Parts: sequence; C-alpha cells; structure tokens
Amino acid sequence: MAGMDDQNPGVAQDLHPLVRRVLAPNPSAFSYHGTQTYIVGHGEVAVIDPGPDIADHIAAILAATAGETIRYIVCTHTHNDHSPAAAPLKALTGAGIVGCAPLVLDDSGPRADAAFDRTYAPDRILADGEALSGPGWTLEGVATPGHTSNHLCLALPEANALFTGDHVMGWSTTVISPPDGDMADYMASLEKLMGRDDAIYYPAHGDPVERPQRFVRSLMGHRKQREGQILRLLGEGEKPVPAMVEKMYVGLDPRLVQAAGRSVLAHLIDLERRGVVVRTGEESWARAA
Repeated sequence: MAGMDDQNPGVAQDLHPLVRRVLAPNPSAFSYHGTQTYIVGHGEVAVIDPGPDIADHIAAILAATAGETIRYIVCTHTHNDHSPAAAPLKALTGAGIVGCAPLVLDDSGPRADAAFDRTYAPDRILADGEALSGPGWTLEGVATPGHTSNHLCLALPEANALFTGDHVMGWSTTVISPPDGDMADYMASLEKLMGRDDAIYYPAHGDPVERPQRFVRSLMGHRKQREGQILRLLGEGEKPVPAMVEKMYVGLDPRLVQAAGRSVLAHLIDLERRGVVVRTGEESWARAA
C-alpha cells in the first residue's frame, strides 16, 4: 500500500484499480501533508473532495483525468480545504456537484482556514443511503455528522472501501468544534461505522486505514479516555477549558492548543446535556451535584 511519504503534490497515485489520489499543496498543522482528492473509476469518473481553490491543484486533477469525463464532483463536507475547488472544476468540466448539504457558519474554530466554504452550491444533495454510479463503480452516501453537521462519508462497494473525509483520518484524531461540531453525533457516527464491514478507509488526510473497525474502536476508546480525564480534573474542583487542556495535552504543538480546547469544549457540552457537568461561569465548568 502506497503511503504519504511516497506522495508528491499534483502527482496522481494509484491505490486500487478504481481509486487514484492527488495531493493538494496545502500542508498545515491541521491538514497534515495536504488534502487528498480521490478520483474514482475510469473513463467516466467521480472526484471526491476536490480540495482548495488552488490553480495548480485543479490543473493536476484535470491532468490526472485527461481523456476522461468527470461526471461528478463529490464533497464530504464544506470546510475550506475540501470543497472550494468544486465550483471552478465544474466550470471547466460541466460535472455535477453532489454530496453533502451546504453549510455556512461564522466559524469560531481553531484556525483561519477551517472556515466554511461560502461558494459551495451542490446540484444535488446526497442523502444517507443514496447512490451515484458510473461504469464499474458506485458511491453510496453514509451520513456521519460530528466533525461538521453536514459530514458525509462515501462507500465504494466494488472495493469494499469507505472515503471518510475528516470523520476518520489516517494521521490524527478529528477536531470537534462547537457549535456545529457535536461530540455525541461524532461518537454515534463512529458507532455507525463499527456496524459496517468496510475493508479499508481512504481519508482526506493521512494514509489509508487498514483494519478500520479496530481503528474506529481505538478512536472511540480515546474519546472515552478524554472524557474520563475531564471528569477527574473537575473532581478536583471547577476549572476553565484552558486549564484542562494544559493538564490533558502535555507537550502539545502550540499550534494545536486551541483545537484541543474546542474538542474539550465539545466533550463538556455533551456531558452537560447528560447532566454530568455544569457551567459555573462564562469559562468555568464543574461536576454536577
């Protein structure tokens, strides 16, 4: 299996007879080496997560599909590193934009480039269980809210594969940033994937995930561990989120501290709904009596 270390931006790489990927030149602390755009099929193809609106990346997608027809442009969600290239790619190819529902919020998340794409205008919203097809391939929508409320994974039955966007990544845990990011929804979506029999995941960031059910189980265990840490810290007395992050994420890259705080807040909101913790002020939290 080809890994990220073998990949160069703009160069198409075969992962499966039905799957190619093209890495966008947008590396960051949040996107790893960059966003991975996937091309599904041959002759008439689908492009999954066309990525940021970067001319070189769009040109690389067109080069990788030279002599073929891009039939669909499919987006897993509308963060700015995933969907902005959809509109210019549609203008160049005439392909239909399908996939997740549009969603635009004033983002209070941990990074400037995580804002929602305001240009995303799908021709068709792909609901959970609905499918697209081309010669020799089928893409089925698998609704997975949590990272964002409109997040959609895409199953490729012919490869027993799932394109997981940012719901499951091959290099890091997923940031859950309220108000749109929701920890309870995220955990339910992980549980949903546990009930599937996919043999491999193709994430938007990081290497393909083999033995995916085992990987998802570890992600769920990690979140339960974080929840336990929060409850132990609040057992010592009320605390603000930054103080909890400092204790929970020792040695964390400073660029990721705010992102960690958003996920801690998502845990706290979930625990508050369940009656386990309470807000004691604008910033502080405590165990419920």
